[in-house]
Amino acid sequence: MPKLSSLFTMRYGHSLELNRMSHCAAPDGVNFVGRSRVNNGVTARVVNPDGVEPGVAGELTVALSGRGGGLCAFVQPEPFVCGRDVAILVPRADMTLAEKLWWARCIYENRYRYNFGRQSNRSLMSLVVPDEVPDFVRAASAGEELSGAERLGEALDLPAPGTWGSWRLEELFKIEKGSRLIKRERRPGKTPYVATTTLRNGIVGYIDAIATFPAGSISVPYNGSVGYACYQPAAYCASDDVQVLIPRTEIDHAASLFVCTVIRLEMYRYSYGRKWHMSRMKATAIRLPKTDGNLPDWTGMSTFIKGLPFSSGALSSTTTASPLRRSRRRRGTARLRR
Repeated sequence: MPKLSSLFTMRYGHSLELNRMSHCAAPDGVNFVGRSRVNNGVTARVVNPDGVEPGVAGELTVALSGRGGGLCAFVQPEPFVCGRDVAILVPRADMTLAEKLWWARCIYENRYRYNFGRQSNRSLMSLVVPDEVPDFVRAASAGEELSGAERLGEALDLPAPGTWGSWRLEELFKIEKGSRLIKRERRPGKTPYVATTTLRNGIVGYIDAIATFPAGSISVPYNGSVGYACYQPAAYCASDDVQVLIPRTEIDHAASLFVCTVIRLEMYRYSYGRKWHMSRMKATAIRLPKTDGNLPDWTGMSTFIKGLPFSSGALSSTTTASPLRRSRRRRGTARLRR
């Protein structure tokens, strides 16, 4: 099998310090790519420093270390500069966007090989990769626009955060606790079972049980992956490590994803030693765009999400996968890791 060096050339990033840079808002400036595992690795929008040549749109960035983002690889859609310990990969031959995304995923699947004490600075280009791109990836390469890349609406700017309102979660949602169900008591079935994983929308399996929580609610672990909020599009059961937020008023799918993002911003406040238990969650206040009547602007939040790039894919991807498809993906990942 070939090595990554046969497909890409590598150069080290700009090793810039974010706290020494001037921030700005798009369309000014360039993206700042750090070692984050979310938001395509982009952690800020900054003024391009004098004398620094930005990375080019279409190049890949790979975090070489980091607590959560080590070996997270992304295709950058815009010019960018990098923080410390970020590598830039340039294809040796022409590649479609789909092919670049495929190779980025192959890099990501090697994350288990590294940790804080074993970084990938020297060995990244020696990673063994598959012999060729699968047919399904080539089929997606007919155009640079991948399926699901469309916006569902016109792009909309959010109002300034200083104008947003503040509401306790208990005011917006009825908050209920999941039920304990040990693994040996679960029987295979069709009802999603949500626990504390950050994968597969929080679903760890499908059980033979009557759903206890409604579709359209939000699951939030208070233990384990504390605060990793997920919108649940189908009725489900939840473990006792999960709190369930049931809207007190009708909120559509897109607006619910907006709320999930805001809730996830609270994650840093909690940990294994400081859980987000029921009383704390009920008292937690979040800030959201508001209407002239000082109510949450659910319509505005929904419109904003639908106007984002890839909103079509984002809204369609939060559907429940069948047990068969899910188990096949897990077996495939296990084979790759072995």
